[in-house]
Amino acid sequence: MNQKNKRLNTLYKNIHQEIIDQCKEGSQKAQFQLYKLYYKAMFSVSLRIVNDQMEAEDVMQEAFLSAFKKIGTYKGEVSFGAWLKRIVVNRSLDYLKKRKVQFEEVNERTTEIADSRMDTCELDAQVLKQAIQELSDGYRVVLSLYLIEGYDHEEISQILGISNSASRTQLLRAKYKLREILRGKEIFSYN
Repeated sequence: MNQKNKRLNTLYKNIHQEIIDQCKEGSQKAQFQLYKLYYKAMFSVSLRIVNDQMEAEDVMQEAFLSAFKKIGTYKGEVSFGAWLKRIVVNRSLDYLKKRKVQFEEVNERTTEIADSRMDTCELDAQVLKQAIQELSDGYRVVLSLYLIEGYDHEEISQILGISNSASRTQLLRAKYKLREILRGKEIFSYN
């Protein structure tokens, strides 16, 4: 990390640390400040996983309540946003588990599906978002965690309780299914 990034990172943590410290002391005003800083991003995270606006709102609210109850355990080893995002992801996945979404566990020797690159540059963002929402919950969750949230396969496998190869296979199948959906909309033609 270069010196400039190190200074910016320290400044970022210090700005939020004051509010976090106030939250640790029970300040509702500070909790509201943190909520205002993060609610849009955390709602987006939850929505991409649960795929329902009302449920995503509920999950996000529960995640914030949980975070404020556990804020004493936040040690600043990662940014507060990353810590909170992990809580939101876990709460969202708990919601899906209650709905009995099954993440496909695959044999280690599963035949690999060819991973080809999609050229999404020309796709309308709204069409792509709609196509992702059409994926089954299992595929959508892995795709969102990997491509949008930036988790690697090891982290996804730990979060979802599946093997590393299952995470990889789910992602490949999600991409394949996404291509099929987009082809059906005559948006994406891939040979």
